[in-house]
Amino acid sequence: MRAKSVTEQARRAQIVAAAIATIAELDYAETSFKAIAARAGLSSTGLISYHFKNKQELVDVVFADILERFQEFVHARMGQGGAREELRAFLVANIAFLREHRADMVAFLRIRAHAAVTDGGIADSDHAGLADLLRQGQQAGEFRVFDPDVMAVFILAMRNGVVLRSGSLDLDVCERELVAAVDLATGG
Repeated sequence: MRAKSVTEQARRAQIVAAAIATIAELDYAETSFKAIAARAGLSSTGLISYHFKNKQELVDVVFADILERFQEFVHARMGQGGAREELRAFLVANIAFLREHRADMVAFLRIRAHAAVTDGGIADSDHAGLADLLRQGQQAGEFRVFDPDVMAVFILAMRNGVVLRSGSLDLDVCERELVAAVDLATGG
């Protein structure tokens, strides 16, 4: 098997970027190779088919790409203190990523809601990691007693709601209110 040329890698990246923008704009169901090709400025959908055998393969690559960049971004901003500080850093990092990569976050949530993504359960690590952080905070006496799995669902649902409405919301206000709501919900 031959290595991919720089040109092939660039074309693949161009297609992935166009797919992200198209899914964010049109939603998952309306996204087609034709719409992606138009956004990427490609002369034919055959150029997409050369790199991806079908929509599912392209969606899997898009999903994995966004997830990897998101996790790297968030994890780089954590590790600064106790559970309460970590939870705040997690929330602030989520909004910071959204500020810089709105289309990525919208596309990610739309794919997750509508596609059978073959990520091996990696996407669930957001929930599992958050629930673990909440458990650690409870054990350290930083958080009140609550079900960490359920609280993680609530926190992520609030975050996802901000993502899906982010085009019409002030993200500074969202960050402040999200942090305050989670702080109140987790207690001291």
